[in-house]
Amino acid sequence: MSVAFRREQDDEHLEPKFELPIPPGPNLVTERGAKLIEAKAAELEAAIEAGGTEDEVKSLKRDLRYWKTRRATMEIQDPADGDEAAFGTRVRYKLNGKENAVSIVGDDEADPAAGLISFSSPIARALIGAGEGDFADFGGKSDAIEVLGVAPL
Repeated sequence: MSVAFRREQDDEHLEPKFELPIPPGPNLVTERGAKLIEAKAAELEAAIEAGGTEDEVKSLKRDLRYWKTRRATMEIQDPADGDEAAFGTRVRYKLNGKENAVSIVGDDEADPAAGLISFSSPIARALIGAGEGDFADFGGKSDAIEVLGVAPL
């Protein structure tokens, strides 16, 4: 039989498991974000200690590598003063006639459904540097966003 038709092991045909992607740029975090990263790493370490199937443990170890990297590279930011939109601020703004409010936080603590957006998101990049009453460009439109208020987290 030709070697082309032989299968050495079943693992050869499984989907490869890649490392979790690390967001590009600095790993800026709030105090809350640092606590979340620490808690996630501790949770995964405990789950690995508890054991499980080989595949489950491999997956947990992969996740732990991600969180350990995030823990090692985190840069805790000083609280913002709230004069203008920046990392660690809550911003109220109007876009397309609709009022919104978001908190600008780190990549790992972002949760858009809860109003927490990453500092690297397009809307955050548009807001950063603007103060109350300022207008910002967004989506290719000049003065698309009106900043209604800024407060520290």
